[in-house]
This record gives sequence, C-alpha cells and structure tokens, in this order.
Amino acid sequence: MAVTPAAGPGEAYKVVIVGTGFSGLAMAIGLKKTGTHDFVMLEKADEVGGTWRENTYPGCACDIMSLLYSYSFEPKADWSRMFPRQDELLAYIKHCVEKYDLAQHIRFGTEVTGAEYDDDTDTWRLSLEGPGAEAGEIVRGRALAAGMGPLHQPSVPDLPGLASFEGTTFHSAEWDHSYDLTGKRVAVIGTGASAIQFVPQIAKRVRSLTVFQRTPPWIMPKPDRRVTGVERALFRRVPGVQRGYRNGIYLLQESFVLGFTNPKLIKAAGNLAAWHLRRQVPDPELRRKLTPGYTMGCKRTLVSSDYYPALMRPNVELTTEGITEIREHSIVTRDGREHEVDAIIFGTGFHVTDAMENAHIVGRNGLKIQDAWRDGIEAHLGVTVAGFPNLFLLLGPNSGLGHNSMIFIIEAQVRYVLQCLRMLDASRAARISVRPSAQDRFNEWVQRKSAGAVWVAGGCSSWYLDKNGVNRAAWPASTIDYWLRTRKLSPAEFQLDGQAR
Repeated sequence: MAVTPAAGPGEAYKVVIVGTGFSGLAMAIGLKKTGTHDFVMLEKADEVGGTWRENTYPGCACDIMSLLYSYSFEPKADWSRMFPRQDELLAYIKHCVEKYDLAQHIRFGTEVTGAEYDDDTDTWRLSLEGPGAEAGEIVRGRALAAGMGPLHQPSVPDLPGLASFEGTTFHSAEWDHSYDLTGKRVAVIGTGASAIQFVPQIAKRVRSLTVFQRTPPWIMPKPDRRVTGVERALFRRVPGVQRGYRNGIYLLQESFVLGFTNPKLIKAAGNLAAWHLRRQVPDPELRRKLTPGYTMGCKRTLVSSDYYPALMRPNVELTTEGITEIREHSIVTRDGREHEVDAIIFGTGFHVTDAMENAHIVGRNGLKIQDAWRDGIEAHLGVTVAGFPNLFLLLGPNSGLGHNSMIFIIEAQVRYVLQCLRMLDASRAARISVRPSAQDRFNEWVQRKSAGAVWVAGGCSSWYLDKNGVNRAAWPASTIDYWLRTRKLSPAEFQLDGQAR
C-alpha cells in the first residue's frame, strides 16, 4: 500500500513515528482512534515487529504471560501458551497492523540517522538512509514520537583478541541461522534473559557447550503450559473471562513491586528461587556457582524451568572464571585454561543507559541531547525532555519495569502523548515543552524513591544503572502509580509558545 502523504510535497506530517514495535504501533493506533491520519511511521527493517522481529534465537519467548503482554484494547483469544513465543507475538503484531490499517503509513527500509528541531519552521527534520529512502532525503514532522525501545542496540564486550577469532561469532539478537550448531563446540558468553532461553535449546545438539557466567541471575520457575481448548472457547465467547484472567495476572505481577522496598517480602521470593535451584541442581559445587550474591530484584529476575537442567547435561560446562583472552580457536580464562570452541554466541544484553551517546538529536537553539543529558539521561515521566519541544519518547528513561508488562506502560504513555497533542492543537501554539522545573522535580523524586530500592541498594550492577550507579532505566514505583501520574496531563508542567502555521 502507498504511504499516506502529508498535506503536500515537502510539507510536514503532523506526527512522525520512529519504529514499528509495540510502542510505535500503539502510538499509531492511538492517533487513528482520535481521528489523526496525517502521520508516517519510519522503520529501518523490511517488516514490523521491533524486539520480536529482531530476536529470533531458539527458544525466544516473553517472560510475561500472553494475556497481559498484549494490548488491552486488542485481546487475543487463541494464545497457544501461557507465555507467548516469539513467532506468535510477531504474528499478533502483524494482525494489529492489518486490523488498524497501518501498512499505508509505514515506510520500510528507512533508518533515521538524525533528528533536528528547525526553529524557523517549528518542525522536526529527520535525516533518512536505507533502501526505502532517497539520497539525502529529509522528512519533516510537527511532532516526533520515538518508539525505538530501550533494548535494540546489542552490547558486545570488548574482549582482548576477539578480532583474531577465526570461528563464528554473533549476538543473540542477531542470530546466524545459516550456521549449523550441530556437533560444534560452542561458547556462550553471558547468562541474561536471552541466554537462559536459548542455552537449553542448543545444548541438545552441540558437541560441547561452555557457558561463561560473570554474575548468576535469580531464576524463578516458569509456570508455562498450553492454553486449553476450554479456556480459548471461554475467552472467545465470554470476553469478561479473559479480562478476569488478565486482571488477575496483572495484580499478581504488580504485587512483586512491594518486594523492591520491603526486605521481608523480597526474602520470601528469594527463598522460592533458592528452592527452585536446590530442586533442579543437586550438585553442590554447580549450585554454589549458580547462587547469586546480591539481593533478588537488583537485576531483572528471570523465569525458566529448563535452564538449570540444561547445565546438568554431560556436554555442558559452566565456568565462572573471567575471560582474559580470545585466540584464533579458543577462549582463555583467568585460571589459565584454554577452551577450544568453534563458535561464540554473545548473550550480553543491550546498550540502555548509554544508548543515546552517539545519537544525533538536536532540540531548540541547537541543544544536543548529549549536552542535555551530560549528567545522565532523564525525562519527565520518561516521555518529554526539556529543550526538545514536540518530542515524545516511548519507553524513555526511568519507565522500564522489572516486574510487570511493558505494554501497560506503553499504553499509559500513548494516552499521555495524545493529551499533549490535544493541548497543543487547542492552544494553536507551535510548540509544547516540559518545563525544566517540572522535569527536575520528577527526577528528584525518582532518585529519592530509588535510593533505598533493591536496584540501587541490592549489591549488584545492572542495566538499570548508569556508570555512576544512578538508576536511569527502572520505574521506581508501582505501575498503578505511573498510570495515575500520566492519567491526566498537568498544564502547569508545560510551556506552550509560538503560533501554529
């Protein structure tokens, strides 16, 4: 389908959306529901999906239950499992694109390489590259919604000698499906959320698997199962049943936030995780290596019922010795051992707090995002940034979760952005900007709230924290609190100026 044109050749769209994952699509659907069709979605890849397009590693699935990890306004009655797998989530996303007629708004193969606010025209100028863009092409938008998500830039450690390795290497988010792991000697570096999903899958077919662990994760049992035919029939015929399931799951997940600030509650959850480890790993030495030395919740708590058994296989070894060097065909660890491997798979996560270090985003009066964030990334409610009018971040700083569904946060943020756009239209102003004082007050609250929380005081380093140990990623309270804060925009927190053209 052809892309819906702006008002005229070279003229600005009302809204430009970057990304077609859950965030970008929710923003687009929200605009259409309010009668706004003058928008374009820019997608660097050749299909929609965001995280669930990029991550195709074996065993890829969500660790939030299906009924909750989906839009509240678009329930799916025929989920196959309690925890959704990657292919089913991608199919759900494509269904939403079709149902809400979004394809006509999407430009594929179009990567945004820079965004600058033009003070003369009060528009955002986006520089484009890729097969879907013309050489030197610029797209303009009166507002910009950035829905790239916080977990889209793979992080690969700078290990000594890595460039000399003659085997195959890839990150879990860039899985090389052309490389057959069968019968190979494989190294997995990292033991985060992705690794605990693909390790059990590849352990079954490799000759040997060496898992290099720096810090063990806390792992809870995963209560996954097939959704029964009776349940699917009830969801289809009695929508209230599915809403009840969803609400129950939400409240269960939400209860976990109490443990982040209550040592007794988090200790109880830690006891369950410790029991899970004892039950699945009878070997005391291996169990010792897998026992975290920090408070549960300091890093994201993972869910799996097959990771520990995979480590018990005779062809799998877990090593906690640090890597000192990578050679042409091996990895050398601190104890002097040389582990011969044919392939290295990185399960080392993503750039989060440093993801924007090289981004070319320029606000009013030439303000670069790096200068605005020289003391650390921050945004008001994770959405708006002082000095960057009409810019809306989806899943921006301090709106990440360690206990519940990000879809809940996305929907709250979209509603908030729509309120900003309505206020802008009603005032006939050209620009809406959060006041620096409002942003400062909010972020002072975030850091006060984080000070005694498990992310900061739990004795670990994680992607929630920046290089100075400051929480820049996690929402430090309940999602109910976030919903209340974003439910109704406070006009006093914003500055409206200029004249709409």
